[in-house]
Amino acid sequence: MKYQIIIIIFILSFTSTLLLAQKYTISGYITDNNTGEYLIGAVVRVKNSPDIGYGTNNYGFYSLSLAKGSYELEFSYIGHLKESVNITLTANQRINVTLKEAPNKLQEIVITSNNDNANVRQSQMGLQKLNVEVAGKLPVIFGEKDILKILQLFPGIKSGGDGQSGFTVRGGTIDQNLILLDDAPIYNASHLLGFFSTFNSDAIKDVSLYKGTAPAQFGGRLSSVVDVKMNDGNNQNFDVKGGIGLISSKINIEGPIQKGKSSFLFSGRRTYVDAFLKLFDRFKNNSLSFYDLNAKLNFKTSDRDRLFISGYLGRDALELNKRMGINWGNKTGTVRWNHLFNSKLFSNSSLIYSDYDYKIDIEDPHNEFSILSSIRDWNLKQTFQYFPDSKNEWKLGYNIIYHTITPGLINFPSATTMSNEEPRNGMESAIFATNNWQATNKLKINYGIRFSSFMVLGGSDYYNLNADKNVIDTIQQAGPIENYLNIEPRLSLSYSISESCSFKMAYTRNTQNLHLITNSVSGSPTDKWIMDSNNVKPEISDQVSLGYFRNFDDNIYEFSVESYYKSMQNQIDYKDNADIQVPVIETQLLYGKGRAYGLEVLLRKSKGKFTGWLGYSLSRSEKQIEGINKNHWYPARQDRTHDISIVGMYEISNRWNVSAIWVYRTGNAISFPSGKYMLEGQTVWLYTERNGYRMPAYHRLDLGATYKLKEHKLFNSELSFSLFNAYGRENPYIITFERSGNDPNQTVAIQTSLFRWVPSISWNFTLK
Repeated sequence: MKYQIIIIIFILSFTSTLLLAQKYTISGYITDNNTGEYLIGAVVRVKNSPDIGYGTNNYGFYSLSLAKGSYELEFSYIGHLKESVNITLTANQRINVTLKEAPNKLQEIVITSNNDNANVRQSQMGLQKLNVEVAGKLPVIFGEKDILKILQLFPGIKSGGDGQSGFTVRGGTIDQNLILLDDAPIYNASHLLGFFSTFNSDAIKDVSLYKGTAPAQFGGRLSSVVDVKMNDGNNQNFDVKGGIGLISSKINIEGPIQKGKSSFLFSGRRTYVDAFLKLFDRFKNNSLSFYDLNAKLNFKTSDRDRLFISGYLGRDALELNKRMGINWGNKTGTVRWNHLFNSKLFSNSSLIYSDYDYKIDIEDPHNEFSILSSIRDWNLKQTFQYFPDSKNEWKLGYNIIYHTITPGLINFPSATTMSNEEPRNGMESAIFATNNWQATNKLKINYGIRFSSFMVLGGSDYYNLNADKNVIDTIQQAGPIENYLNIEPRLSLSYSISESCSFKMAYTRNTQNLHLITNSVSGSPTDKWIMDSNNVKPEISDQVSLGYFRNFDDNIYEFSVESYYKSMQNQIDYKDNADIQVPVIETQLLYGKGRAYGLEVLLRKSKGKFTGWLGYSLSRSEKQIEGINKNHWYPARQDRTHDISIVGMYEISNRWNVSAIWVYRTGNAISFPSGKYMLEGQTVWLYTERNGYRMPAYHRLDLGATYKLKEHKLFNSELSFSLFNAYGRENPYIITFERSGNDPNQTVAIQTSLFRWVPSISWNFTLK
């Protein structure tokens, strides 16, 4: 009954917008004057009427409906000069605007918002926007700019730790984050075992992260959506930029194919750690390397049509003493067609391909084998954006994804048989609608609904299990095995107490049909992606959040506090003493429920020569699964009570800027042995509580500085210096337990740390 009420309200709201009195519409594109890039989130508003206005969409398009009359329109964007246009509105008009870069933009950094009070007035909760320029000013390990590492400095977004790939959001697991690059899913967004992300910041235009409360056009994950957009390419002038660092170098080339109408972008990056390792006898049989390539073509085929073709290719390789090798990588491709039906209706059609795989080779004389796992998607997505009036913005569409997953193919060359988990196929589809509605001058509401389904397709073996998780029979059929249907309502609203103060609340239901099965005591090579089956049900989460937002001192300072509670169904974990190498992984899994709740505080200075923020999270994340921890609630592995980040950047002069980061976080929950016994002369560790212990607390200080070298007419460059872990804290990477060499009855804990002090220097240049 509750779903019927939601649908009726939804239909009535949509119908009411169509019956409003006709108004005239101003629409067009907002672009950068120097590059021709479409500006995402640029703001157009009616001067002296701040409540009337919109931001551009992901393709720089805006639409604003007003009654007949004369108006002064104001166009604005981060780091650009405002542009004003006077119009007399007696019919629909197309107004395309180019904005010039502000000469003092380096000294007037705005970390997130594109316009004053945007963080207060927008209805969307849990949205974190990142200005890519900020990533270039903060110290990072090995001097490499990294947008994902910067996002992890904000409250609610937690790093996995040194040497750990992935991140967690509001108590979720790493697989509960949907990471998109030009709409293509990235299933492993890390290089060098997590020290770098797959995103080359020189190729990135816009980054948005939604903490659980994402609009209805996004789906398939419980915790967050990271929406990354590549640069379109400069359609005005050729531009070359690059950088040379201690362990990697990069190059970015872009320019017009036909000036003002089409452009290209090519960006590449590669590390040369493998070359350095060969210089040392101790490491000459080891290898560690990665590369990634970004490419994009952009065509304006008519005043109403634009075509974008983009792709990404990245690969990592690790070899240890020629006995073990691991390589993994992502391939994506996106073809998008924008069409403007009229001044109120915008369409985006996308065909998307994504492929992730990893391979492990073990060449030990006594145990030679290889493991291959992969996930491949074909994705069709259609979105319509409709602007009926100045108070409503609708998005409607559908999404169809064909998944092919190989959880694990194990090959023993010396054996006559192979241990296979056959590729499985699934069809994930959804229809969605969402509306951003200015209900009153004080109240903004974003509401929507998503109808999703996941069809488990036949063609490979599926299994019926008994209560003891043993296989009792095999299902072999060509048709669908299961079809899971879900309704996912979304609601977020903002009530403005004043121009600089608001309360917000949100409710979201999400479902997830792909799952990363992680062994809590081993590394990522043993992790497996699986999909829903007759045994594995979709994960479901319901999240409620409340927030208070306040700006001070003419929007120089921003303050927010958000609280959330998230309940989760069908959570997955390994059973005790699980064998992760068995052919049917479902026999090793148990299912239950989870909960996550917390408080997030952010204080930020977003303008001026000195900028930065203080972020704090107080949170818990727990699971209750029958058969684990005596059926009691236990901490999830990613549970961390306290998480603090302090970030500061200061522009000393036009040439020098300095920065610092200090982070502190409670250690991850972990299962340590609580006892031991001897069996046939071997020590066997006894585990009792699941994740009943904690790693030591993690903290470190990073320092950075950038010096701009003398500028030339066609060339400029800068030197970036950084010191990672400035006070040499030995943060634990892993803790193992061994029998003491002096007394076999005693047990000693051995802590392994990765880095103490890591200095870096890089040279970055731009050819104009």
